[in-house]
Amino acid sequence: MVILSLVLLLLSVQWSWALEDPLLPFSEHLDPEHKVQLKWGFDEIQGTILFELTVSTSGWVGFGFSPKGGMTGADIVIGGVGAKGSYFTDHHAQGNSMPVVDKQQNYKLLSLTESDGKTVIKFQRSISSCDENDLPITDLPMKLIYAYGQTDDITYHSNRRGTKELNLLKYMPRVNPPNSNFFDITMVNFTVPAKQTYYHCKIMKAPTFDHKRHIYRIEPVITNFDLVHHLLLYRCPPSVTKPFEAECYTGVDGECMETVAVWGVGGGAFEFPEVAGLPIGGNVSDFFYRLEVHYNNPNKTAGRVDNSGLRFYYTSELRQHDAAVLMTGLALAPWYAIPPKAKSFLTYGMCDTAYIPKVLETPHDLQVFSVMLHTHLAGRKVRVGHFRGEKQIDFLAVDENYDFEYQDVTNLGKTKTVKLGDKLLVECTYSTENRSTLTWGGLSTTDEMCLAFLFYYPAMNLSGCMSFPNTTTLRSEMGTPGLNTWLNMMSTKTWNDTSINQYQQTLKRIDQLVVIADSFKNISRNTGLIPNLSVIPSAPCMSGCDTKNLALLWLLLCLLVQFMQKYN
Repeated sequence: MVILSLVLLLLSVQWSWALEDPLLPFSEHLDPEHKVQLKWGFDEIQGTILFELTVSTSGWVGFGFSPKGGMTGADIVIGGVGAKGSYFTDHHAQGNSMPVVDKQQNYKLLSLTESDGKTVIKFQRSISSCDENDLPITDLPMKLIYAYGQTDDITYHSNRRGTKELNLLKYMPRVNPPNSNFFDITMVNFTVPAKQTYYHCKIMKAPTFDHKRHIYRIEPVITNFDLVHHLLLYRCPPSVTKPFEAECYTGVDGECMETVAVWGVGGGAFEFPEVAGLPIGGNVSDFFYRLEVHYNNPNKTAGRVDNSGLRFYYTSELRQHDAAVLMTGLALAPWYAIPPKAKSFLTYGMCDTAYIPKVLETPHDLQVFSVMLHTHLAGRKVRVGHFRGEKQIDFLAVDENYDFEYQDVTNLGKTKTVKLGDKLLVECTYSTENRSTLTWGGLSTTDEMCLAFLFYYPAMNLSGCMSFPNTTTLRSEMGTPGLNTWLNMMSTKTWNDTSINQYQQTLKRIDQLVVIADSFKNISRNTGLIPNLSVIPSAPCMSGCDTKNLALLWLLLCLLVQFMQKYN
């Protein structure tokens, strides 16, 4: 019996190995219907990345990388199995038209099969490419695009297309813990006002548990995708003890500012790493929570009923750490103006973690694993610089092609340590070339924000770490100490490249109010200066033979070191 059990165990292990390709450890469905699945793996020493694309079609399949999520500038491969056999070619797109075949084919087809209504393409390429028509694969989030047809006649794909942002080189796999369940926190039959922008808030209790649980997955529950722009869930301080529902920031809801969860238009479900989860129940079961829904109703349609919110999957199998979310960036306060006619206007918000001990008795380092970047319509780029000892050591997160219609929580793929004393600088780039009046910081879609929500562990009772330019210093520097005089000057000023640049430099140069807030409304106000962000260094372009030679050189160096250690 023992021998039979061992044989069965060996067979089951061999069967699981047969199902899992060790060269393709990562997997994501690119579409909500799960008709398009991408598996991938990479070898940084060899400088190659391997893909396997499975699509539920017997027609042509297209897959690629896009700067902004559309066709223009995209690096695309198209393949399939037709009447004359298989085909697979490397293309680039110049617009919303048939992609052009590259003169230099840099994708290597390994296998291409079609059976049971599914097409499976396995191919390989260099992580870095020297072809001007190919986009390099970086260790930052990239926008992947796909399309497919019902036949092998490569024509317009209709709605069989999509975009998904993934960090291919720093991916964090998903897990399915045991003893899991879920609960929803949503609006209930709320009639959306006929206003262009409206924020609705609902304070309620989450389900109670005798013992702590860990939330491991959060997904949106959206009933009106054309109206709901983003969702936020905040934990309230103990002073909030009753349910409440009204327009946001008109009552007690303004006290609930510790971010717990966030979702933006275009985003999907978010999963925590296996070592951490959001705590619920136990010693946090008595807290109330505030659900904030931003409705964007440009047509001012009346009578629409909404039940949108968030779904939380939890498990009783506790993880190693409690996770939390920290809001960083430019504080949302009156009198922050972005001038019109600006091609590229920069704003800054700083988090100086050296001041966290002023509001917390036992602070500690932050292990940041995910981030969500947020601006409104004028936003074009967002970068989060990481400083230590007055020097920039890294970029915590970067989106060089920010899209207002695609805001998602992105896994960094590896955990980044923010030590107490480090500074985080959120830089947002805006374009207001088509605007003739000032753009103010505010809640409306036509106003602006500059935020980065950091997902980290171990959790601390922090709600925000942000900054704002000293408005008194700003008005003085601009020669208009009085508020009304300054407002009049700003609205009547002739804005051109010179005046825009001078104003931008003044905002950055002056002293900043740095604010740290804990979960119980304790606030520390300090001052600081904005450091300089460096340019993201571009990786050298290497061919396959270059990286092989580099790997060989490294091996020889290791052997030489061992030889010297042996005979010295």
